[in-house]
Amino acid sequence: MKILFYDTKPYDKETFEHQLSQFPGISIDFLKTDISPKTAPLAKGYDAVCAFVSSDLGAATLDVLHACGIKLLLMRCAGFNNIDLETAKRYGITILRVPGYSPEAVAEHAMALALAVNRHLHKSYIKVRENNFSLVGLMGFNFHQKTAGIIGTGKIGAAMAKLCHGFGMKVLAYDIHQNPELDFASYVELDELLSSSDLISLHCPLMDSTYHLINKDTIEKMKDGVILINTSRGGLIKTDDLILGIRARKFFGVGLDVYEEETKNVFEDRSDEILEHSTTSRLLSFPNVVITSHQGFFTQEALDAIAGTTLSNASAYEAGNPISGNIVNP
Repeated sequence: MKILFYDTKPYDKETFEHQLSQFPGISIDFLKTDISPKTAPLAKGYDAVCAFVSSDLGAATLDVLHACGIKLLLMRCAGFNNIDLETAKRYGITILRVPGYSPEAVAEHAMALALAVNRHLHKSYIKVRENNFSLVGLMGFNFHQKTAGIIGTGKIGAAMAKLCHGFGMKVLAYDIHQNPELDFASYVELDELLSSSDLISLHCPLMDSTYHLINKDTIEKMKDGVILINTSRGGLIKTDDLILGIRARKFFGVGLDVYEEETKNVFEDRSDEILEHSTTSRLLSFPNVVITSHQGFFTQEALDAIAGTTLSNASAYEAGNPISGNIVNP
């Protein structure tokens, strides 16, 4: 099987090439450019393409992939909300993803963001580098004996719940399906979680039912001085409403690894650009907001798992026995 790998970063190539020897029937050509309607024609002559969570896999791109004879789309991530699933189904394109790679990687990053905004680590780091050792403006609060609200208790949400429990926090959870591993957590309705939690962390997929789950109405139901963390999907939060809430001093702090405007920024160096009319720059202007560049997954263990599962998906598909649990559109 010949795979065309889009949007290659050095760590992608290194990790996949390291495991490629275990899959002798697979060859990969790596491209730095991401997939789009303009770059999709490069897939002609290949059996599959490999893309990521920020790739443009709308109808126009899939039209071109179909014309190129592509029948397999390998997603080296868990998310697939960037894919036009109806178009893929119409063309008979199978989509295989990596549903779980390292839940702990994302959960630990969520906790890192929570600790950073709570203890003002981003501010204190800069102050000390300028020989300013004053503690003014750096006071946080103990997580111990506070309440954590976990929205979405799949593998990542469960890992975050366990971390919060380890900090000595009371854990409230909200999900359609209760996770039996979380016997220490109390499942409650969303309104109760919002009004009772000192720390709220989002770990649910982006669907019609969760789009803009955090909005003006739900923000109003939160405690004053709450910490909000999102390492899941940017569309879970209505950014304009979040900004209004920050300006109204609703939040003690906000930590975002994902946000609505991130597509052009993810994994790119834009340090020489002026972000005019940018929601991102507005968020960065607030002293109690920490934004990272979609790096929650970015550990060696997670990258190894992503490469292994993606290559296994390709191999199993070629053998006519795709891994059912990894199929997006059965």
